[in-house]
Amino acid sequence: MAKRGYQWAALIVAATLGAEPGHAATAELRLCLEGLRSTRGMLRLCLAREAAAFPDCKAGASVRRDMPIGAAPDHCFTLTALQPGPYAISLFHDENANARLDKTMAIPREGFGFSRNPKIGFGPPRFDAARIDVKAGQNAETVKVRYLM
Repeated sequence: MAKRGYQWAALIVAATLGAEPGHAATAELRLCLEGLRSTRGMLRLCLAREAAAFPDCKAGASVRRDMPIGAAPDHCFTLTALQPGPYAISLFHDENANARLDKTMAIPREGFGFSRNPKIGFGPPRFDAARIDVKAGQNAETVKVRYLM
């Protein structure tokens, strides 16, 4: 029973961004992953509200979340308590759980993905290419996890 409780807790991820006092956050985003090659490790997620925070969540309005992939058997996570508005998601599958995207000669060795699944050239896409509009209520997004090596 404790394990099941842990799995359920991992599926609900609070990610309040920019909530103002007295302003109720009313959006929820169900994020599903396609193409995972294993259930080892962690999902490292950046949920950005503006271009300055994308793709690494180092500046601007953003939230980082780390979630164990094995905790969600269907590879879906629900982000709750979001304010409606524009977001862009970047993520990577940290298979060895070392808290970084491992690379060989600048090529990622671990899986990565972005909302709207834009084409990938050299480097990450721009915020606008990954931008999704989260509306009040329930929303869903599927991200294809890509592995180059």
